[in-house]
Amino acid sequence: MKKLWVLLLSACLGLGTLVAQDINTLMKRAQKGDAIAHSNLGVAYASGQGVPQDYAQAVKWFRLAADQGLAVAQYNLGVMYYIGRGVPQDDAQAVKWLRLAADQGNAEAQFNLSVMYANGRGVPQDDAQKVKWLRLAADQGFAEAQFNLGGMYGSGQGVPQDFVQAHMWFNLAAAQGNENGKKGRDLVAKIMTPQQIAQAQELARNWKPKK
Repeated sequence: MKKLWVLLLSACLGLGTLVAQDINTLMKRAQKGDAIAHSNLGVAYASGQGVPQDYAQAVKWFRLAADQGLAVAQYNLGVMYYIGRGVPQDDAQAVKWLRLAADQGNAEAQFNLSVMYANGRGVPQDDAQKVKWLRLAADQGFAEAQFNLGGMYGSGQGVPQDFVQAHMWFNLAAAQGNENGKKGRDLVAKIMTPQQIAQAQELARNWKPKK
């Protein structure tokens, strides 16, 4: 399973480049205990936007926000532990923080927690847990999770083999621009009946994300 260890910027800011003025504003808010400001300062230090890149400082700010229960910061702190930036690499700590974020419904954390279970990193390898967290992320519309779940249905890995379900999940991922989803959908369609394809397409049309 592909890993998506990407730091996320909290919702209060757009995804553009942070500049010094933004950092000053964030610092003022952070001094008042604002968890979102803490989290976004972590992203700034991790990426070197508006401040010199400093992974230890990034971890500091992520932790302050994560300890306040901010899911995106918990996810980001899990990423830092997984890749060993600003802290010693530690799969168990990565899983701890990913799980906290995943329990709050963070789709990126749910997907990466499924990766940890798939590979036995920080937790015992567990196909049932892998499928559980992958499905939760896919149900929210996370394209990479949808592609992977389609692959599992196509191969019968961790779930009963079901080409209709495989086609549906591949198709949903493809609809978001996921090229692997498009390839998977077209490949599985070659071994399906026209009736199965029609059923899968109807399922995809009627599918709605769960939040």
